[in-house]
Amino acid sequence: MSTMITTECINCGACEPECPNTAIYEGGVPWNGDGAAHPALAADVYYIVPEKCTECVGFFDQEQCAAVCPVDCCVPNPDDPETEDQLLAKARRIHPDHAFATDFPSRFRKK
Repeated sequence: MSTMITTECINCGACEPECPNTAIYEGGVPWNGDGAAHPALAADVYYIVPEKCTECVGFFDQEQCAAVCPVDCCVPNPDDPETEDQLLAKARRIHPDHAFATDFPSRFRKK
């Protein structure tokens, strides 16, 4: 599942620079993807674009936005379930020049 930011967000912005996919945007700010700008997904709080969120699979063993969030409002989106394979495929599409080793970091592999 992609991660989402709940309305409890205090707009501190700690999460945005931590995202390896630039999937996090300030509320009201249009998001960029596939060479085009898209309307903001939230007006008042930071938000995560599901098409760009890989739950940090391939880069870290936990979601970096959740790791730095002071109010724990970065949570799994129950409406967007995805497997590790799906998230890694998305990461490969977003980062075509990045080589993902077979032992890539993933929350699915975290012990």
